[in-house]
Amino acid sequence: MLRFGNKMTNKRKIINDPVYDGFLTIEDDIIFDVISHPFFQRQRRIKQLGFTCLVYPGAMHTRFSHMLGALNLMNRALEVLKVKGVEMTRDEVLGAKLAILMHDIGHGPFSHTSEHTLADMPHEVCSRLFMQRLNQTFGGSLTTAISIFDDTYPKHFLHQLVSSQLDMDRLDYLGRDSFFTGVSEGIVGTDRIISMLNVKDDELVVDEKGIYSVEKFIISRRLMYWQVYLHKTVIAADNLLLGILRRARELAAAGQSLHIDGLPLLDFLTHHYTEQDFRSRPELLDHFALLDDSDIDMAVKCWLSHPDTVLRTLSDHLVNRHLSAIRVSAQPFSPEALQTFRTQAQLLYGIDPHESEYFVGTGILRNHAYDYNDQEIKVLFKDGSCRDIGDASDQLDRHFLEKQVTKYYIFYPKELIS
Repeated sequence: MLRFGNKMTNKRKIINDPVYDGFLTIEDDIIFDVISHPFFQRQRRIKQLGFTCLVYPGAMHTRFSHMLGALNLMNRALEVLKVKGVEMTRDEVLGAKLAILMHDIGHGPFSHTSEHTLADMPHEVCSRLFMQRLNQTFGGSLTTAISIFDDTYPKHFLHQLVSSQLDMDRLDYLGRDSFFTGVSEGIVGTDRIISMLNVKDDELVVDEKGIYSVEKFIISRRLMYWQVYLHKTVIAADNLLLGILRRARELAAAGQSLHIDGLPLLDFLTHHYTEQDFRSRPELLDHFALLDDSDIDMAVKCWLSHPDTVLRTLSDHLVNRHLSAIRVSAQPFSPEALQTFRTQAQLLYGIDPHESEYFVGTGILRNHAYDYNDQEIKVLFKDGSCRDIGDASDQLDRHFLEKQVTKYYIFYPKELIS
């Protein structure tokens, strides 16, 4: 029980999750305490899929719901492994739950879109910083969880449940993103896959009977990338926001006011903070913990009246969903094609050559469902042998799994379409 003033709060909670049509039970005090902490509650204010809601209006779910969903699946997976005789102490079980619960706690506003932009480090590094701070707050209760997260704990399979090619993170986000976008390609046999999990020689494996479910999982992931995560409209919106943040940085460096005094976002636009900065100045993590989607939304709306033509126009395009056109090709676009569009953009907006780069640019889309350089998905056969899914499957051969599809795109104002 937790006391707030004269009120007693029961830490044994159940949370309804529509994705799994059931309840997640919070059985450990420390899990309740971590969820209740402001660092974790911030994830309620960060959308899981960023600008995907511009394509699929229902995709408004948050990092908070995904992190709880991943915890739900971890609970199930650990129970399955215990039934199959896999030895785990209570501390290890709790550590695995906490590791998956906090695996995404370092995400910034609009999730992956702002990564490396507001702070020069990947979200996994930021997650570790948050976990280390919380470990201090809770008297070392997260030490095992951090070790599992970092893959320094002796039982490697616990880390694989948190981060691998068949982890609880991927299983949850595929099903959750499919549910809220309405894209059925992401529906996978989550219950079946979890029930088929096992451990062999300290490696997370899948029992032979689960091969077909794993095949569907791999194919679904590939399809979801094209249908949802790499959708052209999402790419256009992402590039627009990145352009806005880059321009704001450029103006701040030139001494121009951004008109967002008082917002924590201003500090991260006027400085290029690195992991070393965060480690030497602990207060930076507290400032970063104040950032969420609303800071970006508020700043962009403020910039609708900014005197800078580029920042004002980009902000207007994002707020009013006037997104760039995107053309996709199997081959890179020529410098001549890029320059043609940039010259037209200069005339359209009355801007100089450098400023036209905010409106016209190129990028690369890569999609592969499986990575042999990562921790392979192993299948456990009845005779005790293990084989990689590419060798065990009669549907997904190594050639299919290794294939990476690469596409190139160019974005430019729709007014330039001839």
